[in-house]
Amino acid sequence: MELLRESFDEAPVIEKDGGYEYVVLPISNGVPMLEPALLREVVVGVTRVADLEGVDKIVTPEAMGIHIATAVSLQTDIPLTVVRKREYGLPGEVSLHQETGYSESEMYINDVDEGDRVLVLDDLLSTGGTLRALTDSLDDIGAEIADTVVVIRKVGSDSAMADSPHEVTPLVDIEVEDGDVTVVEEYQ
Repeated sequence: MELLRESFDEAPVIEKDGGYEYVVLPISNGVPMLEPALLREVVVGVTRVADLEGVDKIVTPEAMGIHIATAVSLQTDIPLTVVRKREYGLPGEVSLHQETGYSESEMYINDVDEGDRVLVLDDLLSTGGTLRALTDSLDDIGAEIADTVVVIRKVGSDSAMADSPHEVTPLVDIEVEDGDVTVVEEYQ
């Protein structure tokens, strides 16, 4: 994960409402520009750590995980479902409420059915609010969560995923403190 690790060296950290330190990264935000080599490195990392056995669908929340999940979908030929912040009113649509360290909103799941075996994939786990709401809703639908994978896990703060029955597999753990980003551990 050399390129991913290097991307943290120049990553600006901005303060959101309430003092939340938000890291601006190419792999998450496309700012600064996301180089194809970094995206390839992350896709290879995800395919190495994720349990993809018998997975029917990749499920990712809008918006920061879409490009990563799309690239993994192309590499694995596993279809992709995006959990949207927009309600479409389609049959079977399931709404969920997500809260992060700096926002809250409604999100909507379409095209996930009882019995589907899914990989939940996102760019970052920080407060865990989005992933917890998503995994709880997938459980309520009756989907089988094969794995929950994030590229980056921000450690050092409480996560809503701490008491979840679903373990989260990261590619890297980081700490963000006083505007500095430190890679704590890499997995592969």
